[in-house]
Amino acid sequence: MAPGSKLHADPSNKAVDQKTDQGMSGSLMNLTYCRPDIIFRTHLCAISDKSKRVHLSAVKHIFCYLKGSANLGLWYPKGIGFELTAYSNTNYAGCMLDRKFTSGHVQFLRDKLVSWASKKQNYVSTSTAEVEYVAAASCCSQVI
Repeated sequence: MAPGSKLHADPSNKAVDQKTDQGMSGSLMNLTYCRPDIIFRTHLCAISDKSKRVHLSAVKHIFCYLKGSANLGLWYPKGIGFELTAYSNTNYAGCMLDRKFTSGHVQFLRDKLVSWASKKQNYVSTSTAEVEYVAAASCCSQVI
C-alpha cells in the first residue's frame, strides 16, 4: 500500500465482530517486528476504534499477501555475536505545512536490524543543532 493512502469509507457502514478484527490485527502487529513491509497498512487497520467491513477486508488482504511472500522477512539466526550499531537522522523543518521536523533512528545487531523508529515531532525547532540533539537522545535511549 502506498504511503499516504487511506482506507475509504464503507458506504454500507456495516460493523463486524470487533473481537475477531482486533485478534487478527493483533497477530499482524506481532508480525511487524520481522516484516517491516506490512507495518504501514497494519497500523492503518489497527488504529480504528470501530471495526468496519472495509478494515476487515484490508486485514484479509494483508494475510493473503503474507501467504504469497512467506520467504521474505528479517531473520535473526542463533549464534551471532553482539555488536550493536545505531544510526539517527533528522529532517529539519521537513513538513511543508507546519515546519515541524521528523527524526528517525535504526539499530543493528551485527548486520541484522533489531529496532527502528521515526516520529514527526510536536513542536517547531529553532535550530538544526536542537534537532540533531533530540534525534541523538532518542536513539541513545533506545540503545540503552
